Amino acid sequence: MPDSESHHAKELEEAVSGVIDELVDEDIEEEGEDQVEQAWEVFKTQFFSRRTLFIAVAFIVLVLAFLYGVLPQLPGLQDSLEKVRDDGDRTWLAVAFCMELLSYASYIWLFRAVFIEKIPVIGWLGSYRISMAGVAATRLFGAAGAGGIALTFWAVRKAGMGRRMSVSYLVAFYVILYGIFMIALVVDGILLRTGAIPGTAPFGVTVIPAIFGGLVAAVFLLALLVPGNLERLAARWSTGRGRAANIARKLAAVPALIGQGTRVGFTLVRKGDIGLLGAFGWWAFDIATLWACFKAFGDSPTLGVLIMGYFVGMIANIIPTPGGVGAVEGGMIGTYAAFGVPIGNATAAVLAYRVFAFLMPTIPGVIAFIRLRGTVADWRPEGATIQSEVTPANVPDPPPA
Repeated sequence: MPDSESHHAKELEEAVSGVIDELVDEDIEEEGEDQVEQAWEVFKTQFFSRRTLFIAVAFIVLVLAFLYGVLPQLPGLQDSLEKVRDDGDRTWLAVAFCMELLSYASYIWLFRAVFIEKIPVIGWLGSYRISMAGVAATRLFGAAGAGGIALTFWAVRKAGMGRRMSVSYLVAFYVILYGIFMIALVVDGILLRTGAIPGTAPFGVTVIPAIFGGLVAAVFLLALLVPGNLERLAARWSTGRGRAANIARKLAAVPALIGQGTRVGFTLVRKGDIGLLGAFGWWAFDIATLWACFKAFGDSPTLGVLIMGYFVGMIANIIPTPGGVGAVEGGMIGTYAAFGVPIGNATAAVLAYRVFAFLMPTIPGVIAFIRLRGTVADWRPEGATIQSEVTPANVPDPPPA
């Protein structure tokens, strides 16, 4: 068994290396297409296998059993957890359901707005299936969302998008989406700490998250300064060092593509496509879902505290558990407790919210994933591959050592 896993890991490493090679070398087209498919098939075998699915589902079941079975027995939480099962205001829970639907509709709207100009073949149905399948992959598998990113990359490539363009527009999509996250951490943290908006303001859950958001935003702003021909410069610097030039080009490809993707994101924002409001809607309606869950079980904290607790809790998504189950709940509940929200009310509201946020998209997402293979098969005859608009390295092979 270990030998088999080692063999699969080696296959995955080789396939991913092939994709990096084709990102660097724009002269490979047909062979590069095979490498993308190979990388996807190996990734799917590894991360979407029955074994991985079983482990993910078992982990989720165990965590949910703890959250909804063991926690109610703890002193001070029993009454609040019983509210989740029995006493939630059905009207507010219905509002939460509708808000979560609007959140995912916004996500699909944003995806379409970012990609439709380059790959119009996807349409609304393709945007729905790619978005929801990606969400399901992120929910069911760990690796901090790698499953959803890999699935989306594969889908847009099969829709006809060029290699480097696919990476650049994926980066742009996440820059736009998570740019709002980081801005919210900075702005809300500062406003709470300075008393400009009502709410308690502990240093650890206002200033520190604001610093984190500011640093992440600064990194991507600095990425704008990365030259598009960084690979070419790296290869020239390594000329005459044998394989060093090739390795340098591969290493330079990552910051070069991140920089290009960030520039694409800023360009899309400057164009002012109304669909980009989907990024705001994704977060705003999801927070509204949490707000409705607070209202279903009592009073909601002030708006500033509600938003800060939500985003600080969401940072726990970087922990590689399926869908952030356990980590996000603990992060949110702990943050709201630090803000002075009664832990019983926070626990009831957060657990109810996570039922909507985690379970609602999973089943339609799995169905979308199953249907996606057939969808991409229909796309292929409709047009040739769209070539990359990112400046290629076009560096000649280094002389032999």
